[in-house]
Amino acid sequence: MQTKLLRALEERRIRPVGSEREVPVDVRIIAASNRDLAADVAAGKFRHDLYFRLAVVDITIPTLRSRTEDIPDLARHFMAMFSSQLGVEPLPLNPDIVRRLAAYPWPGNVRELRNFIERSLILGNFPLQGMVANSTSPAPDQQDEMTLEEVEKRHIQRVLTAVGGNKSEAARRLGVSRKTLERKCAEWDAAVSGDNFSASANEGVGAQ
Repeated sequence: MQTKLLRALEERRIRPVGSEREVPVDVRIIAASNRDLAADVAAGKFRHDLYFRLAVVDITIPTLRSRTEDIPDLARHFMAMFSSQLGVEPLPLNPDIVRRLAAYPWPGNVRELRNFIERSLILGNFPLQGMVANSTSPAPDQQDEMTLEEVEKRHIQRVLTAVGGNKSEAARRLGVSRKTLERKCAEWDAAVSGDNFSASANEGVGAQ
């Protein structure tokens, strides 16, 4: 694979899968690795010619735990992005939450923070239990033991609440059909007039 990539970079031509002809490409390559490629080159694990072809400009990005001042901005960015995607209200990032996020070492770096914010929006609160040692803030009960079905149910409930019980709008935000949403509600024995699943007064009976 390294040989093929080097050839594509040098000749700026590739052959699509299933094709008998090569086609020219005009691309800019941005490569990232969490390995020490220079050490891999020295150890014979990575081609030196490919390394030097890729390393035109080399940028070292420090780990998230060494730049904790970026955590609030990143958290707000992911909160805005996922609240829009999931169709729910963003969770408040108060000073105590930010402090606890900054105190966590984030071994998975920015990707772990991104997943944490998305998971928090689905659960409806920040699952901080076990993140920061010696924390005095209350932690959600049994969040780490929730099944996938329970997480799904809670997320659907939050979306329905956010749209005032309008199942058509909730289905649109969830990316499923109204029929699928109603089947889920029926599986959970949710009455149409229930608190979490009540249809809004302005929702037509024949809405699709």
